[in-house]
Amino acid sequence: MVRYFEKEQEQLVELKKRKDGCWINIAPPFNVVEIETLSEGLTIPMDFLTDPLDIDERTRFEVEGDAKLIVVNTPVLNDNTTEERSLYITVPIGIIVTPENILTISSYENSVIQKFIEQKIRNFNPKDVAMFILQILEQNVYAYLRCLKDINVRRNVIEQEVYESSQNKDLRSLLSLEKSLTYFVTALSSNAILKNKIDRMDFLGTKNNFDMADLLEDIIIDNNQAQEMAHIYSTILGNTMDALASMISNKLNAVMQRLTLITIILMVPTLVASFYGMNVNLPFEKNPYAFWGLTGFAIVFSTFLVIFFRTKKLF
Repeated sequence: MVRYFEKEQEQLVELKKRKDGCWINIAPPFNVVEIETLSEGLTIPMDFLTDPLDIDERTRFEVEGDAKLIVVNTPVLNDNTTEERSLYITVPIGIIVTPENILTISSYENSVIQKFIEQKIRNFNPKDVAMFILQILEQNVYAYLRCLKDINVRRNVIEQEVYESSQNKDLRSLLSLEKSLTYFVTALSSNAILKNKIDRMDFLGTKNNFDMADLLEDIIIDNNQAQEMAHIYSTILGNTMDALASMISNKLNAVMQRLTLITIILMVPTLVASFYGMNVNLPFEKNPYAFWGLTGFAIVFSTFLVIFFRTKKLF
């Protein structure tokens, strides 16, 4: 679906057709004919429009003719989440700049572009291309920070549940969060390289504009902060998984130890009963009180074993 937007009197207005200076957003569901028409009409290489639709596309920027392409990864909630899958995944957003228009394209609906469409970002204007791109990059970093906070909150909740009662579904939930953090660490690292390269090569022409240069520097700093947070949360989650594995192992050992002690305690009456079940010249076999005496002896000896194990703090 191709949509056209323009800023009029501080309000974002959707247009029925393309005009110079407008913002073009391409989102699912896709129409191949519309995309091909845009490619021909704006002289955009077709791979500029198709590459960002590949979920595994690498972060980069490139120039071909008058068209510029920036591919940056953004976090999205995995709609197909199951207990075995990642809670969040990262997908590319393609930003294409032509002499006439700026285009954005992504294979998933994402919060970054949606904030602009819903006019939740102040002071943005699609005609100010460089600033618009910087604002997209800024909101992208904020999206990562929000997702990281959400992951940390979920981790704390699941961690408490696991400490109280270890269940497989809780461990699978932690594994899902761990996968999400792995995706974030990789994506934030590649985004950091992209932004540093944009700054170093002055790809957006920000060097002569103090406000944009300052904003780009802030974006790089925030991205580094998000990257560090992802590393820290990933380390904490990894340590939590190791600690939980140790706890489960300790619980198993405690259960096995208790079962072993119970077996030893029950062995005495079982052994006595086994001997006297043979009926072959055993002591006291003619005594009318033999059963009660042997039963009492087994109970007393078993009780002694229980007291002995408790004094040793084994039971």
